[in-house]
Amino acid sequence: MAAERMVVIGGDAAGMSAASQARRGRGPEELEIVAFERGHFTSYSACGIPYWVGGDVTERDALIARTPEEHRARAIGLRMRTEAVEIDLAGQRVRARDLEAGTESWTGFDKLVVATGARPVRPALPGIDAPGVHGVQTLDDGQALLDTLAATEGGRAVVVGAGYIGVEMAEALLKRGYEVTVVHRGEQPMATLDPDMGRLVHEAMDGLGITTVGGAEVAAIRTGEDGRVRAVATADAEYPADVVVLGIGVEPETALARAAGLPVGPYGGLVTDLSMRVRGHENVWAGGDCVEVLDLVSGATRHVALGTHANKHGQIIGTNVSGGYATFPGVVGTAVSKVCDLEIARTGLREKDARRAGLQYVSATIESTNSAGYYPGAAPMTVKMLAERRTGRLLGVQIVGREGAAKRVDIAAVALTARMSVEGMTTLDLGYAPPFSPVWDPVLVAARKATAAVRAAGA
Repeated sequence: MAAERMVVIGGDAAGMSAASQARRGRGPEELEIVAFERGHFTSYSACGIPYWVGGDVTERDALIARTPEEHRARAIGLRMRTEAVEIDLAGQRVRARDLEAGTESWTGFDKLVVATGARPVRPALPGIDAPGVHGVQTLDDGQALLDTLAATEGGRAVVVGAGYIGVEMAEALLKRGYEVTVVHRGEQPMATLDPDMGRLVHEAMDGLGITTVGGAEVAAIRTGEDGRVRAVATADAEYPADVVVLGIGVEPETALARAAGLPVGPYGGLVTDLSMRVRGHENVWAGGDCVEVLDLVSGATRHVALGTHANKHGQIIGTNVSGGYATFPGVVGTAVSKVCDLEIARTGLREKDARRAGLQYVSATIESTNSAGYYPGAAPMTVKMLAERRTGRLLGVQIVGREGAAKRVDIAAVALTARMSVEGMTTLDLGYAPPFSPVWDPVLVAARKATAAVRAAGA
């Protein structure tokens, strides 16, 4: 009996995790695996690029978890610099182009995995393609930015966008000795937080010497006589720049899948069931940044581009393709970041998310410290908590503070997944010692205040 063939489109987290897990479940005599990757690298940490650019990570290859040679040694037929350009679902085949030779060929499949990732938002602005304007989605992007930084040797940098990538790149450029300006559309940086918590990030960035310009829409990238970037222009001002970094966000890369007729959701991501099988297609799976996932708090779907989810999706797909059974129930929206020594975290719903979901809620915000107040080095921490007004069910938590603040959000992530009430959270048996926490952990203090707010709302 001939071996089945699994074709994987995309050679990063989701795609290669799926291939590796499927190989664990079925040997080469049972399952042939062919993977297409259009870039130069596989299985790398895109999340680590800002820290490579900033010098915290000194070697590019430290971000690579597994090389093409390592995948091939495990009997995975990985074809680098090869781009899938057409999916023929009826014929169960994929047309791929060798980007070096320019040739094309068809490859048949019994099982197909779509792991095409996400693409950076790159608005159609005058000058957007000028030398000195950079995105930071791939290792190639990171190397191109480092080459520009080496050539300019300090100066002025403008970061467009103040989400996770924008804030992290602002820190990286600051460490490189640049005068940094962050231009963004929102009321405050970090739109993944409520504005009152984003204001804390804004104040911290100002304190670091990063100029933050909110409520500003970029209209054009100005260039000099040499064609290189020289400024970023909004409707009201121009900000001089020797280098520009785009951190506006990403969108699911689903053009190939759409053209084949695969279903997409409201955010443009592929729609799958709990096994990560594309809905309506028995032998097609999808995972990673190109899919939409269920938000376990709001009950709606959303697009979340994170390597943690992508690796889980790949594991689940590989298990199912190789004859096992696994599911991905959804997410609660947990994310952490930092700018220099300021840690930023969130999980669950923001206020506007709760309103959009039609939930009535109360909120509570507390200020505490990351260790006992008398312990040397105790630093401030702000925790905001949202709870459903009638039931007291935890809806979301946001944390901004210094060392030890961000990972406290994991307590809330577990509580959200377990659908705990804020009152139930007040009795959690958390670790305590003066170097690590006040006797009442800040998350529990916020839960107590949120519990009081729920009771007051029901009175």
